[in-house]
Amino acid sequence: MKVCIFGAGAVGGHAAARMIASNAAEVSIVARGAQLEAIRTHGITLRTEGGEITGHPVAAVDNSDSLPLQDIVIVTLKAPAQPAVADQIARLLTPAGSALFAMNGIPWWWRTGRADEGHLECVDPGGFLWRNIGPQRALGAVINSSNQVVKPGVIVHSGAKRWTIGDPRNPDSERAARVVAIINAAGMEGVIATDIRREVWRKLMTNISGNPIAALTRLAGKNIADVTGLDKLAMKLIEEALNVAAADGCDLRSEIMPSSIVSPARGRFGGKPSMLQDVEAGRALEVDALMGQVQDFARQHGVVVPTIDAVCALLAGLDLSLRLASQR
Repeated sequence: MKVCIFGAGAVGGHAAARMIASNAAEVSIVARGAQLEAIRTHGITLRTEGGEITGHPVAAVDNSDSLPLQDIVIVTLKAPAQPAVADQIARLLTPAGSALFAMNGIPWWWRTGRADEGHLECVDPGGFLWRNIGPQRALGAVINSSNQVVKPGVIVHSGAKRWTIGDPRNPDSERAARVVAIINAAGMEGVIATDIRREVWRKLMTNISGNPIAALTRLAGKNIADVTGLDKLAMKLIEEALNVAAADGCDLRSEIMPSSIVSPARGRFGGKPSMLQDVEAGRALEVDALMGQVQDFARQHGVVVPTIDAVCALLAGLDLSLRLASQR
């Protein structure tokens, strides 16, 4: 089985190293810059509580057109970078191939198979992903795993390594089952979601509070809990997001209490939230996937979200400042 990791950063690098070391698949990598050069020279190294492994992919490239057709493309690029490479991902896939999108927030394929089927302009401007890849080839993934690139080609992992995979069109999808089999063969925990959108919303409740606040304050979760008032802000973000999810057809309000997400934060998280890692590295932020699309859903369904509105505006301002700084 040919698998391409498209964007071998923290999450993609973790998966690639395990798949290569276990021979779970024939792995190729699309990366760039120092990360690509390190992988070409030294392979990709994963450090975990269980030790260290290093693997060499069959190919490491910055241009996917040089690769053979792939059975599975695992896209671990941040949401803002995905539309620009939609045509490259499409060209990589075999006719029966699948593109698995492992990302935070609301994905571009959200409306596939629904009565309101169509692309989401907020996270897929112009519908590039929808048109080029096609929603019928997309799989969703919710990843519970803390990973950080500590230097080019080296990823440190801690905690869980759970991948929840789902086909938004078919909960009994054989395509999803194939990916789960590879994930499990690689020593991670792969499970099939009966409702992948529900799983996306469930994780978003943690991300929509923890990631933006960490990015804006530059504090990790264990420190955020020590600042008076930030816990209340986090709970309001979750409460509003739960109301939006319910209006969109996924009511989690009886299952998730905002305090159950925020209160355990004190001392629980050893790693840095991904958005804080992006701020420190000067990278673009996943504002639209985490918050902007939730805002759009709120407007669509008539749900009032003043806290999300305020924090989203601040986060968009931070994102712009990072982009401007990168141009200097």
